[in-house]
Amino acid sequence: MPFNDTILKAAYGEKTTHTPVWFMRQAGRSQPEYRKIKETHSLFEITHDPELCAYVTKLPVDQYNTDAAILYKDIMSPLGAIGVDVEIKSGIGPVIGNPIRSIQDVERLGEIHPEKDVPYILDTIRLLTTEQLNVPLIGFTGAPFTLASYMIEGGPSKNYNKTKAMMYEQPEAWHLLMEKLSDMCITYTHAQIDAGCKMIQVFDSWVGALNRADYHEFIAPHMHRIFAGIKEKNVPVTTFGVGASHLIEEWNALPVDVLGLDWRLQIEEARAKGITKTLQGNLDPAILLAPWPVIESHLKRILDQGLQSDSYIFNLGHGVFPEVQPDTLRRVSEFVHDYSAQYKK
Repeated sequence: MPFNDTILKAAYGEKTTHTPVWFMRQAGRSQPEYRKIKETHSLFEITHDPELCAYVTKLPVDQYNTDAAILYKDIMSPLGAIGVDVEIKSGIGPVIGNPIRSIQDVERLGEIHPEKDVPYILDTIRLLTTEQLNVPLIGFTGAPFTLASYMIEGGPSKNYNKTKAMMYEQPEAWHLLMEKLSDMCITYTHAQIDAGCKMIQVFDSWVGALNRADYHEFIAPHMHRIFAGIKEKNVPVTTFGVGASHLIEEWNALPVDVLGLDWRLQIEEARAKGITKTLQGNLDPAILLAPWPVIESHLKRILDQGLQSDSYIFNLGHGVFPEVQPDTLRRVSEFVHDYSAQYKK
């Protein structure tokens, strides 16, 4: 089967025969096969077993005919290597045993050496890209703000008060933390690319908690370095955050190829702001629980906007819910392919 590079072309704004599709969290919680595996295996055990992790990663490509696979792992995966005591607790999420409170805590953080620290991740990538996939594999990393929010808060947060307090009260410690996490992101993604990933997504899931001025001062310089560093490897790079529509112009100024939108900002609104880069998104994942005619009407609206340019990748505005039926995702992928192919004729 020939290699399907449609998503790589769309990321660079090149002409394609159809709009490429993939879904955030497409591997995992909504798949019966995955839930069966989870009865006997933890996330930690799955990600540390390259054969099993590759199976979980490839499953949605086979089931939904997506134009990309995204590596099954967690944004917390590299943090242990730099000295963060992190545990993924069921029903809670990442819990940090040694939260960051001072510049001394930041100074104690080490460096990641991927071949030594996370060889199982790189082995999974090699297995997928040399033997199993005919679509690009997307690697990823968490962005410094989002990673720091867990490291400072000690776990998930609704308001990020401790995180913002360190940013405002201890700017020296903050920027040192951002630098160390930026170094980790660059090294980690370079290793993923060297192992076979053809595209990278940087998840800054919670950066929408910041206003634009604070993003510009405390975050943007570090993101510029990360994106410039990743792009040295000549792969397209995507940034994505939730509730971050007010940052779209800040993102547009960074050396990044694709801007991922959640459902709060329509594609035509982003284009009206002068955004010419490739856009990715942005169906509200809750709509996937609606009857098919409702889903189809929303798909048409989004595609009619996205198809005004070749610089468009279809995705959700956030991750797939556990309650979503796999057949719904298959139908979405099929509809996007067929509808966009007719448009592009």
